[in-house]
Amino acid sequence: MEDKMMLIVEDNPDDEALTLRALKKNNIGNRLVVVRDGAEALDFLFCTGTYSDRDAHDLPQTILLDLKLPKIDGLEVLKHIRANERTSLLPVVILTSSKEEQDIMQSYKNGANSYVRKPVNFNEFLEAARQLGLYWLVLNEAPPPYKD
Repeated sequence: MEDKMMLIVEDNPDDEALTLRALKKNNIGNRLVVVRDGAEALDFLFCTGTYSDRDAHDLPQTILLDLKLPKIDGLEVLKHIRANERTSLLPVVILTSSKEEQDIMQSYKNGANSYVRKPVNFNEFLEAARQLGLYWLVLNEAPPPYKD
């Protein structure tokens, strides 16, 4: 299980720390990669910019994607992920504080696999992180790796 990577796209340092702490506390021992804006997420996934030397075949098992991001917002990142053959099947979980109906609808219309609202209470957040980690990294059967 530990070779499976989770990509966390989160610009808020407090939410990032909370997410990492919650996953660690729940013994999610996978590789966790954090990027802090939409442009960095796309560079990471498509091996461009500062990530141009990264192995393009080393894709995350799951992406936790915030919606309200600098540079490129989460919905645009999701559209790019779904538009590319290499990344189109990657599980993407929207993890956001937004409960706006429009955000939920647009997330699913653009191919999100799940929409999870960040709980404010730490214990609830721990439980949400536990469930996300167990489901998306342990129970979920991911699509086979993309072949060139």
